[in-house]
Formats: sequence, C-alpha cells, structure tokens
Amino acid sequence: MKDELKRRVYEANMLLPKYGLITFTWGNVSEREGDVVAIKPSGVEYGALRPEDIVLVDMDGNTLESGLKPSSDLETHLELYRNFEGVMGITHTHSEWATSWAQAGMDIPAAGTTHADYIYGDVPCTRGLTPGEIRDAYEHNTGKVIVETFAGLDPLAVPCVLVKNHGPFTWGTDAAESVHNAVVLEQVAKMAFIGRALQGGGPQRMPQNLLDKHYLRKHGKNAYYGQKK
Repeated sequence: MKDELKRRVYEANMLLPKYGLITFTWGNVSEREGDVVAIKPSGVEYGALRPEDIVLVDMDGNTLESGLKPSSDLETHLELYRNFEGVMGITHTHSEWATSWAQAGMDIPAAGTTHADYIYGDVPCTRGLTPGEIRDAYEHNTGKVIVETFAGLDPLAVPCVLVKNHGPFTWGTDAAESVHNAVVLEQVAKMAFIGRALQGGGPQRMPQNLLDKHYLRKHGKNAYYGQKK
C-alpha cells in the first residue's frame, strides 16, 4: 500500500514540469490515505526525483520512515487535510499566471464558462499574514489563513486558492486531481488577466445563471456532462 501511494504521488509530482507549472523545485504535491500523507521531499530536483524518495508522514507531521525530509510546505498541506473534508490530494506551485494574481492580492473573477466548468465562483485570495504569523509557525499559519478564507465556502466546489504574496494551492479527491485543478487554475488565471487587459479594467463577472448552468451540468446532482460511468 505504501509503495502504491508513493508511486501515485511521484507520478502526480512529475506532472508539474510536464505542464509547465514549476521552475526548479518551486512546487509540491501530496496525497492523503487514511492517516498517512505522502509528499515530495524538500528541495529535490524533479529530474532526480524517484518514487522511493516520496516521504510518508502521519497527520502530526512525524516521518514514518528514515530518509529525506518532507517538503517545507508540509504543515500547510496538513492543515488543509485536517479542515477540508473530502480533500485527499493537494498541489502547490508558483505557476506564472496564478502567482501574478496572488502577488497582486486579487481574487480571480469568474468571468467565463471555462472557469465555471471547474470553479463555482471567484478564486479567492487570502489576506496577508501578520508579522507574528510569518515569524512563528509560518507554514502552519499559511494553512490557517487558507481555512479562514474558506469560511462559508465549499472547498470541493472551489478547489483552489491564492495565498497573498505567495502563490496558488489547489486540491482534489487525490493527488492527480489536485494537479488537474492546478492546470485549470493556471489557464483560468491567464485568460482572466488577458480579459482584464482587453477591457482596460476588471473583467465583468459572468451572469450567475450561466455560472450555475456550467458548473452544475458537470458537478450537480443532475449533471449530464460526459459519459455515464
């Protein structure tokens, strides 16, 4: 079971360079299985990464095997797993377009149907961390500010966030889906940025009924997009 979990997380991490979401080691993917989390090791180049290098930890962040150190973002991942029911995979990158919105401290508005097919509303940007939150338990507090931002939001309907001055986190039902949502977010961020430039200001949000139609036809209880499983 552990070897299979490591393999899945390794393969999900290797999708980040494939889709151009990372530079150097600027990213990581994890997956939770029960009370075990598998995550990329800290600072290991993707070209050198092997399935056996993936680090296993418990929900308190204790490593379960001798070997490499887990990603420095581990505590952020764990805080999301503890608070977002149904989230079993998480991706963090510094992808160019999504990170640009994060550095600007701006939500990505739901302006079109590509966005609505995956994300039920704007992509929120968190508040900035306080000096104390940065100084002490920074990665844990990054997770806490994401959870704070999602008060009143369904993280499965909005499977992504921008951390102000930092970058995006996305999630899903497993590691692969979290990467899929990271690819979607990067494209949505790019299109929203271009739309903003073309309009000379903020892009207009799409009508709520159009947002509902596109999201719910794919994810609602009466969804009809795609083939029956």
